[in-house]
Amino acid sequence: MYQAGWSKRQLPLKPQGYAMHGYGQWHHRAHATRLPLMCRAIVLHDSHQQHLMFCCLDIGYITHAIREGICERLGASLGGDFNAEQLVLTCTHTHSGPGGCSQDGLYNLVTPGYVPEYVEAIVDTASQTILDAWASTEPTDVSLSVVRFDNDTPVAWNRSLIAYNQNPEVTPLDNHHTHLALDRSMPVLAFRRQGQTQALVSLFGVHATCVGSGQKAFDGDNKGYAARHAEQQLEADGSRNPVAIFAQGTAGDVSPHYHGPGQKRRRKAIHGEAEYQYACHNGEFQSTLALSALEAVGTAIAPHRLEALLSYLHLPGRKADPAYADGNGEAYTSEPCHGVPFFTGTPVDGPGMPGILAGPAAWRARRLRRKRLSNVNDPGYRDYQRLYQAQGAKDILLEAGRKQVLGYPLARLPLPDFADPLVAEMKRQARLGALNQSDLVPSVLPLQIVTIGQMALVCCPGEFTTVAGQRVRDTVAAQLTGSGIEQVLLMSYCNDYMGYVTTREEYQQQCYEGGHTLYGQWTLAVFQTGFAELARQLRLPLEQRSYDRDTRPQPAPPTELALRCNIKPPGA
Repeated sequence: MYQAGWSKRQLPLKPQGYAMHGYGQWHHRAHATRLPLMCRAIVLHDSHQQHLMFCCLDIGYITHAIREGICERLGASLGGDFNAEQLVLTCTHTHSGPGGCSQDGLYNLVTPGYVPEYVEAIVDTASQTILDAWASTEPTDVSLSVVRFDNDTPVAWNRSLIAYNQNPEVTPLDNHHTHLALDRSMPVLAFRRQGQTQALVSLFGVHATCVGSGQKAFDGDNKGYAARHAEQQLEADGSRNPVAIFAQGTAGDVSPHYHGPGQKRRRKAIHGEAEYQYACHNGEFQSTLALSALEAVGTAIAPHRLEALLSYLHLPGRKADPAYADGNGEAYTSEPCHGVPFFTGTPVDGPGMPGILAGPAAWRARRLRRKRLSNVNDPGYRDYQRLYQAQGAKDILLEAGRKQVLGYPLARLPLPDFADPLVAEMKRQARLGALNQSDLVPSVLPLQIVTIGQMALVCCPGEFTTVAGQRVRDTVAAQLTGSGIEQVLLMSYCNDYMGYVTTREEYQQQCYEGGHTLYGQWTLAVFQTGFAELARQLRLPLEQRSYDRDTRPQPAPPTELALRCNIKPPGA
């Protein structure tokens, strides 16, 4: 039997007019709080003095600054008992949570800038919640059940069906059946004492975008409402201080809003207060299904040794194993690039740049590509060739690695400041020298696999589409065959954030998710390569394991970060 404990605390984040993270909209600013944003944690100990810590935050993204801060606090408090590889840090990906929490430049432009006060509050609350859970451990039975939403439960729809249908392993669907183009199953881990469920972890992939960019309040969105509803039900059934974590599975291409004929009309009908009610209903669908799993006969998780491996990969310029790249022996990633579809957004959840601007932008991106590849004597020709080979079908608008927009340095982008406040802020920071040596987006990303008994959990950074996530699970399961692992699950938005990961087939369609798959068409293949190696290490005895434990992201230069800190939000 494991020793387990759990706890929860409210994140003490004060709305101050900073933009929220998720939609990337300048006007999407927090001035109030609806459903409070929470931190929930569950800690496990085994008989070998090994530990696992799960912490889920009601925010839009985990950043390296947040994770490193929590690791420092826990290391100081727990000493030798703390191992950073044993910490799984994830989030619900609510789009109504704080921005300004990354030390990388791009995702903070809309905030504007880095907000140390928010990061400190998140780090402090998460650390204390984990320590509370650690201190509350008692003998606990753990079980796993897998339940499934009925096909007619209106909880989730695939928002990029044309891309999903390109995958050879799926049965193509029409736009009347987008609700079937996703993983409708929900694994639920239950934690029981004396037969009474006291805590649970649910995994189901669906974006926390019920509440749109027109609202002005912090809110936990569907996952937050699911947790509140489940905890209320567990408490009504006799549980004391229950904790319900509703984490994300493969949410990359999955929306909580209807997608199909008449989708924009139906979305527009949900506005204002109705958006919060919609989030509540969506959350209750998830909560009700998770609670039903507690009534099923679950699989008892054997109290075997807890395992955790974490390794960071430098994504740009990385070669994929041909086994995951259609046999291609020259499949490489590149420096991060954002395509035009990233800026146009998603048609229902989060529209962005209008089509009247997207068309000319794509044309200019193609013209620049032709120009760069037309002169083999250009000193940069080989670099451009590698970049475009990796990026494939993407019409590149922003080269985040080179810090250029359509070939122009950020500070000299020929677009007037009054045209877009986000562009104005980017140019302002670039002119100040606040982005010279700072990364715009992360390029060193964490891969993590943990095991609890006969179950393995693959912990992925960022947003994996339905089929991309399935391929990662299959990759890890194949490596762990015969090891005693019977079930491989996946949790996304873990430990850091860098956008999306699509399959190569999906990538060619260049929907929003493909335009935000930063490292090119072989990104998934490189992740599969990395996770396969980590899984192989997991099979080895402890003393024989050899994997990269040292690589970490480089911190932002303090002088540049200072120029991006505590910028007053509009109207302050």
